[in-house]
Amino acid sequence: MLHQVPPFRVAGLPVCGAGSRVRVTRAGDLSLTFPAHLLEGYGRYLNKGFVRYKETHERLAVYGQTPDVMVISCCDSRVTPEGIFNVGPGELFVVRNVANLVPPYEDTEGQHGTSAAIEFAVNSLRVKHIVIMGHGQCGGVKAFRENANAPMATGKFIGRWIKLLEPAAIAMACMPVDKADDPQLAMEYAGIRQSLKNLMTFPFIEAAVQEGTLSLHGSWFDIGSGELRVMDPDTQRFSTTAPSVLEAAG
Repeated sequence: MLHQVPPFRVAGLPVCGAGSRVRVTRAGDLSLTFPAHLLEGYGRYLNKGFVRYKETHERLAVYGQTPDVMVISCCDSRVTPEGIFNVGPGELFVVRNVANLVPPYEDTEGQHGTSAAIEFAVNSLRVKHIVIMGHGQCGGVKAFRENANAPMATGKFIGRWIKLLEPAAIAMACMPVDKADDPQLAMEYAGIRQSLKNLMTFPFIEAAVQEGTLSLHGSWFDIGSGELRVMDPDTQRFSTTAPSVLEAAG
């Protein structure tokens, strides 16, 4: 099946997609093609998003990235840190994984993707803040709750990963402030707290926090309402972003 790709133009660039067609395969086709709707979206991006930040992109290409904030969020498609915080290119260093988890520091052989990103953010980019952002209706947290006694039942890779929530489940019993919360929400909060705790097991993070060059933060986002809750570092309670802050931002 062929889809017409709309023409799009950016100053200084040739016309892209004008009159061209993109082949979209059906099940059983031997060839693999790029999804047409993504190419169409790219055309809109060039005309709007890229043009809006064209000078920023050029500067980033020449001088590199210097974000002040790293966000560790869930890979859930409904949660997009750049959109939630309304920031442009180069402002956030984002890592996304199932249930926005941070594993404890390990000096072992293995594929430590999240840990590698954290190391790069702190030691190379010198970010000033790390934000753990959880969210409502988290599928990873739900999978853990439903299989707490046998998390590996959820799958070889997912099960092993969500086992990182086990210490959070134990700690949750010691957090009476969450007893009035929905069990799913309470576990989402507990997972954020555990990830913050695990961050401090990294020697370079502990050193940066003690030196005052790095701050750690917990937050939670409600998908349906758009509400953002931030964790108080002293009480570990989550509360809606202060109205005064929202008014000032507006």
